[in-house]
Amino acid sequence: MIKILKGCRTMTLKEKCLILQFSDLGDKRGKLVVIEGGKAIPFNIKRVFYIYESDSTVIRGQHANMESEFVLINVAGQSKVRVTDGREEYIVELNRPMMGVYIPKMIWKDMYDFSRDSVLLVLASTHYNGKEYIRNYEEYLKMMSKEEKVCE
Repeated sequence: MIKILKGCRTMTLKEKCLILQFSDLGDKRGKLVVIEGGKAIPFNIKRVFYIYESDSTVIRGQHANMESEFVLINVAGQSKVRVTDGREEYIVELNRPMMGVYIPKMIWKDMYDFSRDSVLLVLASTHYNGKEYIRNYEEYLKMMSKEEKVCE
């Protein structure tokens, strides 16, 4: 099981948004990747959705979540994910179906630069609740600066 450090210790964005590598259990019959909630990823899966038929000009996401954690995996094609906590920025290129990125609560995310064949699979720790989404970046930055002051 993946362990996520929590608390006020200042973690880098790369420590917060872990790159996950999943095992290839395939053989001569083909590839097989198994992802189990609470084992391969640090939460139990409550929601699954995927994004496809976006092109390289589309930007998805553009929000942070107060309650939801995510794992993003490009099961076909490729895309990029920009994550930020208001202090640091980190870009992850998702280009292998055995690789994902963990995005904890309160991390701003933008998904973009989708290849034509991209299928971006998203595993979420919660059922959908639109009220927990922060869609205004300036509001997000204000919230994060308040959180920083609590930890000082």
